[in-house]
Amino acid sequence: MKAYFFDIDGTLVSFKTHGIPRSTIEALHRIKEQNNLVIIATGRPKSIINNLDQLDDLGLVDGYITMNGGYTYVGDKVLTSNPIPHEDMRDIISFTKQLGVTSVYMFENEEKYMVRESERYKYIFYDLLNIAYIPCSDESIEEALADRTLFQITAFISKEQESVLAQRLKGSAFTRWHPYFLDIIGKGNTKQKGIEAICKYFNIKKEDTFAFGDGGNDISMIQYAGTGIAMGNASDDVKTAADIVTDSVDDDGIFNALKKLKQF
Repeated sequence: MKAYFFDIDGTLVSFKTHGIPRSTIEALHRIKEQNNLVIIATGRPKSIINNLDQLDDLGLVDGYITMNGGYTYVGDKVLTSNPIPHEDMRDIISFTKQLGVTSVYMFENEEKYMVRESERYKYIFYDLLNIAYIPCSDESIEEALADRTLFQITAFISKEQESVLAQRLKGSAFTRWHPYFLDIIGKGNTKQKGIEAICKYFNIKKEDTFAFGDGGNDISMIQYAGTGIAMGNASDDVKTAADIVTDSVDDDGIFNALKKLKQF
């Protein structure tokens, strides 16, 4: 048995059409016909994975690595669960509040809270990711998060501001795939961590894993997997980390790579 790990945005799903190419559906069918695993590896939490219904309906997905490895599950079985420490959460809230920037707070379930809508937020969430409106909380963010388990914060801060915040946090890490924002996650969380958990659960060898991605948060899994594949639309640092570079998501990149690798 082999396991194939796929990022969502810019890898499985086109930023242009917000859909999954037909060739990708065909490739996933062929993988499954050989009794292999298809695993989603995304920065999104479950609550905003809104573009994979077609795959779920076809029974093509075997498990999910969400929030950059912070929460990994197969069916009802949770394999990784590593939230942001409450002390760091308070520091992040204070910092972003002081700057007056947009931040989105994400949990393992359907809850999510946005603070201070902005034009950059609208572009990323509405236009680029095609995510439905996330309402602001009626409560103060401190009250809303007081007793909740928080897994990820998407903060619209610059790289310079990121450096300042990093000095204040002890139990969190950052990952960024767009210059407008970064994802703040529990320390040690990466998509690689999710791959390790999946492989342990299914008893799969590292050399039998394939990872596809296009953004900075995909580098850890691309470097770790037996074969790491960067999409043609990937950033240069992702392409450098990969074993091979395929075509873009809109040019049948996943299908072409798997065919080139003689996976079907």
